[in-house]
Amino acid sequence: MVLAGTLALITATLVALIGNRGLPFPTVPDDAVQYWVWGAWASGAAAMVVLLSGRRRRAGTGVLMLGAVLIGAAGLAGPPRFSDDSARYAWDGIVTGSGVSPYAHPPVAAELRGLRPEWLFPRLETAADGTPRCPDARLTREVPGGAPLCTLINRPEVPTIYPPVAQGWFAAVRATVPREAQWWPMQLAGLGASFAVTLALVRGLRRHGLDDRWAALWAWSPFVAIEAVANAHIDTLGVLFALLATLVLTGGRPNSPTRRAWLGGLLLGLAAATKLVPLLAAPPLLRRYPGRVLAAATATVVVGYLPFVLAGGPDVLGYLPGYLAEERYADGSRFALLAALLPGPAVTWVALAVLALAAALSWWRADPAAPWHAQTVLAGVALLVVNPLYAWYALILVPFVALSRRWEWLVVPLALSIGDASAPRPWVLAVATVVVASGSIGRLLRRRARPMLEEDIRC
Repeated sequence: MVLAGTLALITATLVALIGNRGLPFPTVPDDAVQYWVWGAWASGAAAMVVLLSGRRRRAGTGVLMLGAVLIGAAGLAGPPRFSDDSARYAWDGIVTGSGVSPYAHPPVAAELRGLRPEWLFPRLETAADGTPRCPDARLTREVPGGAPLCTLINRPEVPTIYPPVAQGWFAAVRATVPREAQWWPMQLAGLGASFAVTLALVRGLRRHGLDDRWAALWAWSPFVAIEAVANAHIDTLGVLFALLATLVLTGGRPNSPTRRAWLGGLLLGLAAATKLVPLLAAPPLLRRYPGRVLAAATATVVVGYLPFVLAGGPDVLGYLPGYLAEERYADGSRFALLAALLPGPAVTWVALAVLALAAALSWWRADPAAPWHAQTVLAGVALLVVNPLYAWYALILVPFVALSRRWEWLVVPLALSIGDASAPRPWVLAVATVVVASGSIGRLLRRRARPMLEEDIRC
C-alpha cells in the first residue's frame, strides 16, 4: 500500500508538471512535453501494478480514493495543455445561458458581440506594418463586416458541434461563475465527473463480485487526469452515462426488469446526447430488452434536442457534417492502419465493413450479465480502425477495461496519445494491434488450459 501510494503521488506530480509546462494557449504537445507524458504513463502503470499485485486489504479502497483525488486534482495545476476544446465549452455555456441557441450563430457572429468575455476574445494588436495580430490567440474576422477579431475558440467561423446534454452541462457550469472565469470551471466540473466514474466503477465491481482495486485503471490513470480534468473534455460525462447504463442493465436497482430497461435506455440516450463516441458501448447492451432500451434512448435524444429546435430552428447538427469531412473520413485517409494496407478507394468501405462486423459480433456474443467484455473489444477495435486524431476519444474504453480486466486494451489510448512527430501513426497502430492480439490469445490459451489442469489435479 505504501509503495502504491508513493507511485500514485509521483504520478500526480508528473501530471501537475505537465500542466505547468503550457504555452499561453493550448497546442499540440512537442517532443519535450511528450517525454513527461510518457513518464506519467510509466509511473501510473507501475502504481496500478503494485496496487493490484498485493493482497486485498480494508485500507485498499481508501488508498484507491486518495490516489484518485491526488491524481485527478493534479490536472487542475494549470490551463489545458493539449486541447482548447474547453474554450468552446465555455463559450457555448455563456451563449446558452443567455437564452440564445448555440447552434444558431458561430462565435464570430456580430449578433453575439455583447456576450464575448475578454479572456476568450483577447484584444487585437497592430503590428509595425499596420496589420492586425493576435500574439496568443487566433486571428479571425467578424461576420458580417469582416472586422478582425482575436479568439481562443477553435473553428470560430462555424456553429457548435456538441449535442444538447453537453450544452446543458456547459450552461450549468458557466451559470455558477462570472463570465470572466477562465479555464478552471470546466476543469473542476471534469474532476467531479471523473470522480463520479470512479465511484460507479467501485460500486459496479463490488456488486458483481470483482476486485474493486481494478477501478484504479481509471482513477489512477494520468491519461484520464490529463484528458478528463486538465483538458476538461466533455467525453467524461458521456462515459459516466454509458457506464451507469451498463450497470443498471446488468442488475441491481431498480429491481423491476421493465423499469431497469427504461432507465438503462434513458442513461444511454443521455450518453448519446452528450457525445456520439459513448455509443460504442451501446450494441452489447441491446442483447436484453432491445426494444425498450432503444425506445427510451431515442426518446431521450429527441427530447434533448427539442428545446433547441424550438429556440433556433431545425439546424441543430451544427458543424458535425463538416467535421467528418474535415477529419478526412470521407476519402478514407484517416483510417491510417487500413490505408497503409489497401488502395485509397477501398479503405472507407472496408473500414465501414469492419466496424459493422465488430458491432454485430459484439451484440451477438455479448453476455447480458457481463457486457463489458464485448464493450471493451468493440470500443478498442473501433478506435484502432477509426484512428481518431484526438486521444481523449479513448476515454470510453478505460472503464470497460477495468470491468473486464482485459488490461492489454490500454495500449489503445497509449497509442492514440503518441504524436505523429514521435512515430508514424500506421506503425504505432500496428504495434498496438499486435499487443492486443497477443494478450487476447494468451488469455484464451490460459482459459483453455485451466480445465485441463483442474482435471489433472482431480485425477
